[in-house]
Amino acid sequence: MGIAEELAARQREISISEFFEKNKHLLGFDNPAKALLIVVKEAVDNSIDACMEAGILPTIKVKIKEIGEERYRVEVEDNGPGLPPSVVPKTFGKFLYGSRFHRLCQARGQQGIGIKGCVLYAQLTTAKPAQIWSKTSEMDYTYFVELKIDVTRNEPVILKEERIPLGEKGGLKEHGIRIGLEVIGRYRRSKGVDEYLLETAIANPFVRIEYEAPDGRKEVIERATDHLPKLPKEIKPHPYGIELGIFLRMLKASRSRTLEGFLVNEFCRIGTTTARKACKLAKLDGTINPHDLTQKDAERLLKVLQGMPIQRPPLDCLSPIGSKDLEAGLRKLFPNAEFIAAYTREPNVYRGNPFQVEAAVVYDPTRFGQADPVRLIRFANRAPLLYQQSACAIYKAVTSIDWRRYGLNQAKGSLPIGPCLIAVHLCSVWVPFISEGKEAIASYPIILKEIRLALQQVGRKLSAYLSGKRRAHLELQRRELFQRYAGEVSKALSSLAEEPEADVKRLILGLIEKRRKTQSVKIE
Repeated sequence: MGIAEELAARQREISISEFFEKNKHLLGFDNPAKALLIVVKEAVDNSIDACMEAGILPTIKVKIKEIGEERYRVEVEDNGPGLPPSVVPKTFGKFLYGSRFHRLCQARGQQGIGIKGCVLYAQLTTAKPAQIWSKTSEMDYTYFVELKIDVTRNEPVILKEERIPLGEKGGLKEHGIRIGLEVIGRYRRSKGVDEYLLETAIANPFVRIEYEAPDGRKEVIERATDHLPKLPKEIKPHPYGIELGIFLRMLKASRSRTLEGFLVNEFCRIGTTTARKACKLAKLDGTINPHDLTQKDAERLLKVLQGMPIQRPPLDCLSPIGSKDLEAGLRKLFPNAEFIAAYTREPNVYRGNPFQVEAAVVYDPTRFGQADPVRLIRFANRAPLLYQQSACAIYKAVTSIDWRRYGLNQAKGSLPIGPCLIAVHLCSVWVPFISEGKEAIASYPIILKEIRLALQQVGRKLSAYLSGKRRAHLELQRRELFQRYAGEVSKALSSLAEEPEADVKRLILGLIEKRRKTQSVKIE
C-alpha cells in the first residue's frame, strides 16, 4: 500500500456530537465554574422561550444540590406546554435537532445545540444520563426518560422510560418540563448562577424564578409585570442577507415553477413587480423553472437583487424588552436607586437581518462604589451574557464613548468610573455570536453604531440628572452659608434699622427659604 492510500485509509467521518465531545470548550464548558452556569442557563433559556411561545407566564424552578466535591445535581423545571413523548429523546439527545434553526424569528435558542451540549457534558464528566420529565395539558400522565447521546451516530440512547400516573410521586402536577443533570462544576456567586438569574429577571420582568442554591439558601424573584411581551413573528429571508451558496441551494429546493414565483415566495419584501424587474435587469426569463438556472445566472441575479433599493425586512419579528418594562425590571432589583433611565432604539438591519438595541443606566451609590468601574450587563434576545465581555460589541461600544461628557470619570479605552450600572440589550432574528457558546456579539459596524446611539441617549439623561444634583448641592452649601451668618447679620441690621432683632432674623430666613424654592423649581 502506498503512502497516499495509507493516509486516505485513516480518514473517517465524525458526527457533530463527537466533535463537541472533544471540543466542549466551544460550547462554554472550559472551566468548572462556567460549566455549572452554562447548564442552568441553557435549561432556563429553553424554558422561557417555550412558555413565551405558548403564551404562558413563566414560573421557573432552579435547584442545585452539591452531592460531592465539585459534583452537582442540577434540576430546572418550568410550567411551559411540555413536549409529547415522541419528540423528547431527540429534543434533548440529538445535536442540531430543534424547531428554531430554520426560522427567522427572535429566540434565545438558535442552533439546536445548547441543551444537548449540557446532556453531553453530564455524560462526559460524570457518566450519568440526563433525566427528563414531560407533561402536556392533554396527557394524564408524566412521561419520564433517562437518556444518553450516542456520539458516533448523534442519536439519543434511551436507558429507561416510563409513564408516571397523575398524582404519583415524581410526576409533574401540571404541564411543563423538568430536566435533571449530574455534572462536574464549581459554585460561585460572582459571574455564576446567582448573577445570571438576577440578570434574567431584569431582561424578562414577566418571569417568576424560584431558586434553591447549593448552600441551602432559597430565593424567589417575583415577576415585575403580569403581561407577556408580544410574540415575535417568523419572517422569510431578505435578499440583502443571502450569500451565493445559500441562494443556489434555495433555487434547487424551491417548489415554485417559475423564477418570478421563486423570488416572491421565498423572500420577504419582493413582490411581483420587483421580481419581474430583477429578472429583466439580470437578463433572465422570469417564467423559467428556478431549478434550470446556472450558477453564473444565479450569481448575476443575486448581484442585481442586492443592488436594488428593496424595502427593509418587516420588524414584527422582534420582541424588545421595552423601556418601560426594562426600567420596571431594574427598579425591582435596585429599589433604592436614585435614578434609572432606559431607551429603545428604532429597529435597523445588518446583512438583511433585523435587529434592535436597548440601553439603560442605573445610578445607585448605595450599591455601587464611587471609585469603581461601572457594572456592565449585556443581553442578547433577553438572555444574559456573562463571559467574554471584552470581545463583545457591547463592551467595545461602551468603552468607545467619552463618558466624561455625561458626568462620569473614565480612563481612555476603559469602562467609566462611578456608582452606576449600564445595561445593553440586542435582539435579532439571528444574533451574530462569535462562538457556539453564545457569550459575545460580533462587532458589525452597524451594530456598534446603534449601541453607541442608544448609550448616548441614556448618557444624556444621566448627565441631566447629575447636573441637577450638583446644582442642588451647591445651592445647599450657599444656603447653609447664609444661615450660618444670619444671626450676626440680623443683629447688625437690627441695630441700624432700630427694629427688633427677632423680626429681622425672621425676615432674612424667609428670604433664604424663598430663594431655595425658586432654585428648586429651576432645577426640576
